[in-house]
Amino acid sequence: MSPFVFFDWLARWIVTAVCGLSLDSRLGASLQFFFFDVPKVMLLLLFISFAVGTLQTWLQPENVRRLLGGKRTFLGNILGSAIGIFTPFCSCSAVPLFIGFLKGGVPLGVTFSYLIAAPMVNEVAMALLWGLFGFKVTAIYVAFGVALAILGGIVIGLLRLEKWVEPFIWEIQAGSMENGSAAMPFGERLREGWRSSRAIFGSVWPYIVGGIAIGAGIHGYAPQDLIVRWAGPQNPFAVPIAVIIGVPLYANIAGVLPITEALVGKGLPLGTVLSFTMAVTALSLPEMVILRKVLRPQLLAVFIAVMTAGIISVGYLFNALMS
Repeated sequence: MSPFVFFDWLARWIVTAVCGLSLDSRLGASLQFFFFDVPKVMLLLLFISFAVGTLQTWLQPENVRRLLGGKRTFLGNILGSAIGIFTPFCSCSAVPLFIGFLKGGVPLGVTFSYLIAAPMVNEVAMALLWGLFGFKVTAIYVAFGVALAILGGIVIGLLRLEKWVEPFIWEIQAGSMENGSAAMPFGERLREGWRSSRAIFGSVWPYIVGGIAIGAGIHGYAPQDLIVRWAGPQNPFAVPIAVIIGVPLYANIAGVLPITEALVGKGLPLGTVLSFTMAVTALSLPEMVILRKVLRPQLLAVFIAVMTAGIISVGYLFNALMS
């Protein structure tokens, strides 16, 4: 039995007993979607972000830089992608992390494996995916996200594009990073995990509620026939169209995944909507603007091309596996 069966019962009770609506009505279906998803996703977010926040006490920036420094193709890309899961990426940290990793001896391709994995496969994404689609879909998504990060980093590394990193990067002395985690008592690690969990929850809960509200509206009111006609399984170009639509948008992963759930509920293939999600989170225009500060246009174009091809491939493969 699903551990969220109580939330399902509660949502149905609120809609029928409190609001006096039928679950078959548009408004009733939308409200049931909203009242079921909000507590379920919030609970999972708290649990997973606490676990990952505790693990992060062993992954201080200097430890990460030392671990990745000197690692070459494949092993370094695997480590970079795995570390990306446990170190949430945000736009404000892109430039200093990029500088710190490169100055610490981390190869360009390995650094990109980290940068690809971190925005797509972090604790917020895992919590939301698990709450919305279950463990199987979450595991497949994480596997695809990490594989994409590894392969993308390998391709960029093999092309040897260091010459297209802005020259000032090599002239900046990487700042020292404090590393006091080695002797941290386990109880302190747990407290740090809880502090991290509360901080993440406090920063993303409005996006979660807003995203679920939009998803609820799509679930109850969006015309299913029209959506399926343009982006459904009968359109062979649905995946690249979804990626193209996703790139100009900017949305927090917490806000976009509930919309993803609603689109799947309307009949869109899961791979198509997850490609849209990946494009929004990994190829958004604001992120590209920030990366342009440290990358020349040629390298930025290669990064975008590799990521776009990978995301489209993941969408088609996901659809094939889930059909």
